[in-house]
Amino acid sequence: MKIVPAVLTDRPDELKRMIAQSEGFCDLVQIDIMDGKFVPSRSISAGDLAEIKTSLKLEIHLMVDEPSKYLEPFKKAGAKRIVFHYESKEDPADVIRKIRALGMEAGIAINPETPVSKVEKYFKDIDILLFLSVNPGFYGSKFIPEVCDKARAVNEKKDRPVIAMDGGLKAENIMMIKEAGVDLACVGSGLFGKGDPKENYRDLAEKLR
Repeated sequence: MKIVPAVLTDRPDELKRMIAQSEGFCDLVQIDIMDGKFVPSRSISAGDLAEIKTSLKLEIHLMVDEPSKYLEPFKKAGAKRIVFHYESKEDPADVIRKIRALGMEAGIAINPETPVSKVEKYFKDIDILLFLSVNPGFYGSKFIPEVCDKARAVNEKKDRPVIAMDGGLKAENIMMIKEAGVDLACVGSGLFGKGDPKENYRDLAEKLR
């Protein structure tokens, strides 16, 4: 299982700092984007991200009502993969087509209460399935362990996408997540909350050995 820094902020200066810190220990970072509608919080914009030059692969996690509006701006900002929510107001198949047409990888995220059965028909068309293991939109929310059962069920399927999990991932639950068959563990406050993110990353990686 790979640990992926999850960056959630509404401040461009903090975005720049967190990406720079991440460059010291990984090659992929997830940027959380919020519109103040799908979730109450707001975050940085594609314009803020476009100002930053980085060698990292950028994955954009869209917690927004209308994902299609964000695709081209984030493509221009350097995104390689877009993950949008099944619970958004748009048809998932249409959003996937638009992401592919822009030459990016596509993923679907589902909230804790959404059954996997709702998105299984899209597995052949997506690169990644992201399980939200918290109620989305707030930094440091409480982990919901039952989501691991859903990840475990998808892991048993033959032609499954990459499995990712995001929300409340920390040292005390990282092995539970790995054992559920998760490929990418997206960690926010567990890396950036306290102390040095690089040291926090090393501590988590050590637990996975």
